[in-house]
Amino acid sequence: MKRTKLSRRTMLRGMLGGAAVAIGLPALEIFLNESGTAYAQGDALPKRFGIFFWGNGNLPDFWTPKGTGPTWEPSPLLMPLAEVKDKVSVITGMKVYTGNTVPHFSGSAGILSGATPLHSGTELSTFTQPSIDQVIAEAVGQDTRFRSLEFAVQPGGRSLSYTAPHSVNPPENSPAALFQRVFVDGFVMPGSMPMPDPRLPLRQSILDGVMEEATSLQMVLGQTDKERLEKHLDGIRALEKQIEKLQQNPPSLAACAVPPKPLDAYPDVDGRPPLSEISRAMVDVLVMALACDQTRVFSQWFSSPVGNPLYPGATAGHHQLTHDEPGDQPQVQSILLYIMSEFAYLVKALAAVPEGDSTLLDHCAILATSDCSYGKSHLLEEYPILIAGSCNGALQSGLHYRSPSAENASKVLLSLARAMGMTLDSFGQGDAMVTSSLTAIEV
Repeated sequence: MKRTKLSRRTMLRGMLGGAAVAIGLPALEIFLNESGTAYAQGDALPKRFGIFFWGNGNLPDFWTPKGTGPTWEPSPLLMPLAEVKDKVSVITGMKVYTGNTVPHFSGSAGILSGATPLHSGTELSTFTQPSIDQVIAEAVGQDTRFRSLEFAVQPGGRSLSYTAPHSVNPPENSPAALFQRVFVDGFVMPGSMPMPDPRLPLRQSILDGVMEEATSLQMVLGQTDKERLEKHLDGIRALEKQIEKLQQNPPSLAACAVPPKPLDAYPDVDGRPPLSEISRAMVDVLVMALACDQTRVFSQWFSSPVGNPLYPGATAGHHQLTHDEPGDQPQVQSILLYIMSEFAYLVKALAAVPEGDSTLLDHCAILATSDCSYGKSHLLEEYPILIAGSCNGALQSGLHYRSPSAENASKVLLSLARAMGMTLDSFGQGDAMVTSSLTAIEV
């Protein structure tokens, strides 16, 4: 078949209301620079999904609670969650079945994507499948201003939010930058009666005006280019749906308010980053981003795999201590208590926001986890998994589930996806794939 030559400047052209219109074949996200979505009138309160991730694992001997079911007692490392234990479920005894070819990263890929990472011989390998937050964002992220939000607390920290291999969503590393992005650049307070942009109806109909030429173009393209063009057009259709949202005045959301602007910088204190201050400033922005329905999916990367920040009272970096500190590793325990205190802050902040007859937390499912269990040996057994929120009643809250048989941790991911309204028959790939969820945490 003779190949048709097309310039990269080729446009799809058509007529709309007697006027000529055209669409370039590159991505058209520039059509959507403005903001402003929330629920449509009469819709149920939305579900939200989030990840709270920290690097370097845990200490299983000091992590597993006493008792199972709703009467569990916080273990030494989970004491910061004592005040919110009825809102948090602890899942222990699970295993990540990805193999451990890339320490820290194999576990990260397994617990977040249910698949073995693409091995490049370094800890900076790539996921082979989308991470759970992006699987869910694909389903629920089209109705909000931001498909998902990612932010990292550790200075220079990385994100593990993957949309595809080698395609990672970079995190915001500054509370001020996160605030600017959400509440300054294009933010419209829900219910404030913004005047619709008169250009929006034209933008919304452009695809219809050029679809005939798009169909003709597909007839002369090879299969690969057909798929690329169709994916491109699908993206434009998704943008049209968001444009429809922009033309609707969003309802007033009672709890929505612009949070205080964070500081421009958070200098180190005695050579140690003020992780708690940074985290809480970011969480305060996040909570209002959720309350204002600017996004329904987020990931908080508290610290990175192999991250080595210097915590208060520690004589060395976190990763170094997990390998070098002897015995029961009291300094590592102190670091884990610090991290769990910040997770507790997130849970309490969400629980403090009223929404309908309950709270913002009650409409969330938040996965808290790490890149391994016992950091010293990079174990993938006894994986640390916490779930906060009941996701509009789809999940049980406040229980300890202890797996009797090292069940596949991907079961948790399938449960979370289903709780968010997805109808998946399986989750993951290879040995990490599951076809049944963890029904013990479901309602």
